[in-house]
Amino acid sequence: MEQRSIRVDHVGAEREPVVVVENFAPDPEGLIAAAESLPFAPMGEYYPGVRAPVTPAYFEGLAPVLTPVMREVFGARERIGFTRALYSLATTPPADLTLAQRIPHIDGVAEGMVAIIHYLAYEDQGGTAFYRHRSTGFETVDAARHRAYLDALRRDFAAHGEPEPAYIQGDTALFEQIARYDAVFNRALIYRSSLLHCAVLPNDRVLSGTVRGGRLTVASFLRVH
Repeated sequence: MEQRSIRVDHVGAEREPVVVVENFAPDPEGLIAAAESLPFAPMGEYYPGVRAPVTPAYFEGLAPVLTPVMREVFGARERIGFTRALYSLATTPPADLTLAQRIPHIDGVAEGMVAIIHYLAYEDQGGTAFYRHRSTGFETVDAARHRAYLDALRRDFAAHGEPEPAYIQGDTALFEQIARYDAVFNRALIYRSSLLHCAVLPNDRVLSGTVRGGRLTVASFLRVH
């Protein structure tokens, strides 16, 4: 395995941590091979593509990096638990995106929730960007902010109209991009689930639905206590 490295960035005005881990998994090629044998299918209404649950082998060798990060950066004191982990392939054409898929999103509002995006495509097919909601100034949306954020979004759409069917690319009338990361092979980003973010996906080319030809990632969701 190549040397693993870890850095912690603090993004935006809220200075939220984004942990960048290079050479995250000990055997990324093995993870890709395992994904080839899995049945991918649409899962949930928000992800613009198809997904498959990872096998337990995915987590082998990750404790040495995850345990200190979760304790030192995200405040874990008692335990760290995975809630789900999914291989993901973005495949939805821009014209078919729902409104929720055209704007930044959060992965959850519950306290202690942490997300990991792990890039497994050899070629950069689109990384991840983080955003500030202009009318509220929110960069994170937790349970206390959730209703105010949704109400503000409705007012935004009434004032500016809904965004055209397309993957978001940088600043818009409603959102300001505060950070962007490329999809480097075997890089992982770790951040609180309440941080507004979106995949950086192309609007000018067809997204492949094959494991080796597409934007293969693993999205994991953890709860720290």
